[in-house]
Amino acid sequence: MVTTPDPTVAQRTIHQAVAPIVTWEALPDDVPLEDEPVENTGQPLLAGALRESLELAGFIQPEMLIASNFGLCATVNGDLVIKAPDWVYVPSVSTLEADRRSYTPNLQGVTPIVVMEFLFHTDGGEYSVKRTFPPGKWFFYEQILSIPFYVIFEPVEGLLEVYQLTAGRYELQPLTPENRVWIADMGLFLGIWQGTKEERTGYWLRWWDEAGNLLPWAVEQIEQERQRVEAERQRAEQERQRAEEAQQRAEQERQRADKLAEYLRSQGIDPESL
Repeated sequence: MVTTPDPTVAQRTIHQAVAPIVTWEALPDDVPLEDEPVENTGQPLLAGALRESLELAGFIQPEMLIASNFGLCATVNGDLVIKAPDWVYVPSVSTLEADRRSYTPNLQGVTPIVVMEFLFHTDGGEYSVKRTFPPGKWFFYEQILSIPFYVIFEPVEGLLEVYQLTAGRYELQPLTPENRVWIADMGLFLGIWQGTKEERTGYWLRWWDEAGNLLPWAVEQIEQERQRVEAERQRAEQERQRAEEAQQRAEQERQRADKLAEYLRSQGIDPESL
């Protein structure tokens, strides 16, 4: 008996020598999106912290899309492919939707500038260059979507890898001595920071501006404002003390002048005539 290969499987095999055919089609309304729990409770904290500092700095504009565990779609050789990075930044979308289910580049806006994947204890295919359906994340971000920056962050040990698309391939970018990488399309540095936010203590991804100033979180802004108010209160108190001291010196000078005038008068000398 001869077994005939499944034609659907054969169609989904992308030959190494043949470039995949990519089309940009909207996600049908009847296509369900997986609603799986995140791999680790640290993932939403890391993603939320990245967005928070951008929002407080006034970086985020209405036409931008910044999301976490959000489906990026493309149709590859006739098959719908959806990948949900842990964090994604799209500088401009064509239509603003309050309840957007997914995003298809070129159809609904420009290509994302940055995608991030956070590594914890299991392999999520972040380094997979698998070309066959469903393709690996690396292959999808690099060859299908051509996203300029692919960030892989291992928060347990604080390991950061930033890959930039160069001549169609991702190349690892060197970190600065401060463990940062310049993301030119955002005008910001992305780097590693160690500390505590909410209930999590460890390594975080943070943003710095071109001058090297850390973009603060809300709690840090509040503390900075508290310190500013306290410093202003201390300056005001110092000014008050200096004013009191100057007033005391002036009073002492007046008393000395009065005593001198009284002495001169006791000696028959009019101090006004001097």
